[in-house]
Amino acid sequence: MTGRLFTSESVTEGHPDKIADAISDTILDALLADDPNSRVACETLLTTGLVVVAGEVTTQTYAPIAQLVRAKILEIGYDSSVKGFDGNSCGVQIALGQQSPDIAQGVDTALESRTGSVDAKEKQGAGDQGLMFGYACSDTPELMPLPITIAHRLSERLTAVRKDGTLAYLRPDGKTQVTIEYDEADNPVRVDTVVLSTQHAEEITQEQLAADIKTHVIDPVLATFEISSEGYRLLVNPTGVFVVGGPMGDAGLTGRKIIVDTYGVMARHGGGAFSGKDPSKVDRSAAYATRWVAKNVVAAGLAS
Repeated sequence: MTGRLFTSESVTEGHPDKIADAISDTILDALLADDPNSRVACETLLTTGLVVVAGEVTTQTYAPIAQLVRAKILEIGYDSSVKGFDGNSCGVQIALGQQSPDIAQGVDTALESRTGSVDAKEKQGAGDQGLMFGYACSDTPELMPLPITIAHRLSERLTAVRKDGTLAYLRPDGKTQVTIEYDEADNPVRVDTVVLSTQHAEEITQEQLAADIKTHVIDPVLATFEISSEGYRLLVNPTGVFVVGGPMGDAGLTGRKIIVDTYGVMARHGGGAFSGKDPSKVDRSAAYATRWVAKNVVAAGLAS
């Protein structure tokens, strides 16, 4: 090897932090669907048998939050105590208040508008200050870095073979990690290592799991990328057992997978999360805007 190695990870929808993200976004979507002017900052915590939804919401509509929480958990696949979590029977606590009037006044009427600007684009203010970064590169058609792209495709495939019954013994929780070798010109040239950890039924052996994962997840995904994987190292459930997972194995919290949600550490991150935040929160909207700019720069051939 004459270049460098770079590693990124992804997680499945059943990872505790991703369940929290999904719940926060489900509540946000329900509120915005009926009231596009809703101000939402929704945080979710999950632990064994319990979901806590907290934050600040100002809206003119109503959403059945407990019902939305349970439906999302069941959709992800946690529907039995055998899996360690059950959307039908888990506790749901809701602690949502209104947005601070101090914040609201700055969003309703931006500083520029309050000091004389008549430009309609300057009427609404941002809900906070912050640092947001956009990134794009020519590694993939999506203009995303290759390590995080392959990691995402592995996570998607892992979920697909669980839900379609191909590997019905899998459980929702899982993580993937991909290491790519780059040459001296910083071009991706080879898959070096793949690590995949997945929750599974207790009766499944490590040998069966590793063989099934390679056949039904790893091989089909790697075949879709025009990069060498010759001699790559594969690690499946390197701890040996992954029966206890989801919120029973680890507490989940909204906003703890910000690197998974962006560029897999290939670019800087200001620290703000996306999920559960309406567009007045620049942690989300400005990050989307800067990504749009970066994509257009690379797509135009001005950078690679």
